[in-house]
Amino acid sequence: MSQDERLVIADLRRAGLGVRAIAGELGRDPGTISRELRRNSHPGSGDYRPYAAQARAEARRARPKTGKIAAHPELRERVQGMLDDRYSPEQISHRLRRDHPDRPELHVTHETIYQALYVQGRGGLRRELARALRTGRTVRRPRRTTEQRQSRFTAPMLMISDRPAEVADRAVPGHWEGDLILGAGGASAIGTLVERTTRYVLLVHLPERHDAETVRDGLITTIQTLPTHLKRSLTWDQGAEMSRHHEFTLATNIPVYFCDPHSPWQRGSNENTNGLLRQYFPKGSDLSVHTPDDLAAVAAQLNRRPRKTLGWDTPAERLTKLLTQTN
Repeated sequence: MSQDERLVIADLRRAGLGVRAIAGELGRDPGTISRELRRNSHPGSGDYRPYAAQARAEARRARPKTGKIAAHPELRERVQGMLDDRYSPEQISHRLRRDHPDRPELHVTHETIYQALYVQGRGGLRRELARALRTGRTVRRPRRTTEQRQSRFTAPMLMISDRPAEVADRAVPGHWEGDLILGAGGASAIGTLVERTTRYVLLVHLPERHDAETVRDGLITTIQTLPTHLKRSLTWDQGAEMSRHHEFTLATNIPVYFCDPHSPWQRGSNENTNGLLRQYFPKGSDLSVHTPDDLAAVAAQLNRRPRKTLGWDTPAERLTKLLTQTN
């Protein structure tokens, strides 16, 4: 399991998904996810921390050992001879099993042959024999690159690279950044929205859950309080809570753009605001106790604070100015 997969598991656990749902998102067997959580969660708290989980998995790996082909001279000579005759690794594997059914020391999988050819340090076969393969490559090509990563959601995603230029330069109001801040154990959450031009803050009440349906409905309710010219776009990370993004867009006519994985700086205004909100909603506290009125009061106070980036105007003043100019 890769580091990226462990980060996805942590995101989905944080969003409240179960083992089978996580397995479905990753295309993995539920038993694999269950075993990963059992073996690599924090031993004290039981929390799943992806970087610590990666370190635990790496620490358990066996030290490198001599490969089967390198350790058996007869097998090595037979494989080399067949490669010279332009046999593929799969043909070699099956032919050795058929010709020598009673000699398991001569049985080898085609993957083991590829490893002996391509992986430095295995030393099982002459590297020049890789040129005998039908691909003609001497370096193995990964099946999937980062750029080819499959979407985490069933509905097509608009990436941040697809956003109009007016969003990036903050010249036009109505473009928002969003995220969740989480409470103790990831059991409760508050949605946060920040308008990029004015830094005006809206908070989304999520009283019981923060799954995709609840977040979708909370965002729709909150966004509908805005005038039309302040409803242009929303930028979010690739958290599982936004898997219903297409339904949000259908209800509000607001496109959702997704940040690249592990790139919080692409929502810089929102990240900064979430840090300010921790003064009101400390980490490890239960966020479900806060009412909609509580959230509105906190948002109002933040929107009354002068901001250096706004020339010491407040977000509320900037928003009022925009509304006045429009009217």
